[in-house]
Amino acid sequence: MKENYTVCNCKQVSYADIANAVESHDKFENVLDAFKEVQSITSCSTGCGGCYQKVLDIISELMMGGERA
Repeated sequence: MKENYTVCNCKQVSYADIANAVESHDKFENVLDAFKEVQSITSCSTGCGGCYQKVLDIISELMMGGERA
């Protein structure tokens, strides 16, 4: 269920889309660098910006070793 969760309604970006973007890179130094890359890959948080914090939280969770469920 988490995989299909739509995080960015403006651009229809799912949790899985964000996770795939994070996993497509070996290592990020920090969450903001990862956010910029995820944003360029998925276009998340380029509409209204309402998902900004949710996207940061997901990236942070994944970088800390959180599971994709």
